[in-house]
Amino acid sequence: MDNLRGAAIMVLAMLGFAIEDMFIKMLAGAVPVGQILMLLGTGGSLIFAVIVRLQGRALFERAMWSGPVLTRAAGEIIGTVGFVNAIVFTTLSSASAILQATPLVVTLGAAVFLSEPVGWRRWSAILIGFFGVLMIVRPGLAGFTPLSLFAVLGVLGLAVRDLATRKTTKSLSTMQLSFLGFLAIVPAGAGLIAFGPDVLTPMSLRSLAIMSIALVIGVVAYYGIVAAMRVGDISFVTPFRYTRLIFALILGASIFGDRPDKWTLIGAAIIVASGIYTVWRERRIKAQP
Repeated sequence: MDNLRGAAIMVLAMLGFAIEDMFIKMLAGAVPVGQILMLLGTGGSLIFAVIVRLQGRALFERAMWSGPVLTRAAGEIIGTVGFVNAIVFTTLSSASAILQATPLVVTLGAAVFLSEPVGWRRWSAILIGFFGVLMIVRPGLAGFTPLSLFAVLGVLGLAVRDLATRKTTKSLSTMQLSFLGFLAIVPAGAGLIAFGPDVLTPMSLRSLAIMSIALVIGVVAYYGIVAAMRVGDISFVTPFRYTRLIFALILGASIFGDRPDKWTLIGAAIIVASGIYTVWRERRIKAQP
């Protein structure tokens, strides 16, 4: 029963993230990407700052200046900048499909940089999953869109964040790391405004409302992931993360008129299947005596 509750919470959390992505895409054209990042970072860091203080923890500690924590912040910046640009400049469906390759890159990075054992089965799943990404991006072919590389950049950044998280000291709480992650996005957005072609734009009440709703939904969805992992078994709950792609396909088609071609759909299916197999295989190995 706990596993079913955990799975239901995870599905709702993924729906929340898909809705957040939808609202961010609605702001495209009206609000520069750098400004979106600044607002997301400011709002998210303020919310998590309140949570951290309510937990009786400090917002800044000496341990936050360690290499893994700084690397995690850098990964957060790269991943968020890449994925938000992908949402704004490409279709919601293709950006979300490529994002699903993040767990595969994390497994690859864990093997290469953290010396975690990865057998030939998971290596095969990783390679097959990357083939699915190539089917969506299609470099060198007629369907190639250079802007889709923003999603690939997002995947790499988020993978760096997740790998660095594994090496951070246990003395820092999840809420403290989340506060720092959102805080790091603020100067990144400011940098895009300062050195890019865009300028700060006055926002209408509609844009402010959309931004606020996206922020609140994103924070609630984050809590949903944490709750789902605590309620159910990780090996049972984790595959339901991929429902985010289903919601993205539905919202992309119904709101923005996305019509992903067969290669995008096949590539997305390959990525999801490879990711689920990798999770299943990893949990099975850890369960062995």
